[in-house]
Amino acid sequence: MTREEKNLFSILIQTLAHQKSMSHMDAIVYHCEQTGLEIEVAAKLVDESLKSKLEMEAKELGYIQRTSQLLGI
Repeated sequence: MTREEKNLFSILIQTLAHQKSMSHMDAIVYHCEQTGLEIEVAAKLVDESLKSKLEMEAKELGYIQRTSQLLGI
């Protein structure tokens, strides 16, 4: 995937998340369901900016541990 494709996908997902008041994870799933895009293909389109947002959401939801917990702080 090109950098431009990843950037456009990131903008699309962030816009969708904002407009529909949903998480970025939900926005990706919603977009895939609406367009028929495979989740595996969507995963390849996630850029660093979107990845950071997904990681932050996952930590807030308890899907992954916060860094401070891993360090014992």
